[in-house]
Amino acid sequence: MTAWTVLSDGVHLAVRLSPRGSRNAMEGVETGADGKAYLKIRLTAPPVDGAANAALIGFLADLLGVKKAAILIRSGETSRLKILQITCDAKALVHKLALLTL
Repeated sequence: MTAWTVLSDGVHLAVRLSPRGSRNAMEGVETGADGKAYLKIRLTAPPVDGAANAALIGFLADLLGVKKAAILIRSGETSRLKILQITCDAKALVHKLALLTL
């Protein structure tokens, strides 16, 4: 099971964000109690005034080599669990995600 779904113009990515961490890091793919997979990400930014969401977008843009404008939070703006839409070459992005989550 993967934390992403391939779309015609990109990827939907399920993320569990832990703000106020000791460091910025992607900690792999985990499965929630509902059986759905998500990418676990820890960031130092606080969950105040959208700071953690902005940091998440910047972190993923750098990690995946896409523009920040290509990443949109589709659901979960005020939740730890988020669904992101990344508009890009889906095949290349899935390859990067697969390598990062080995």
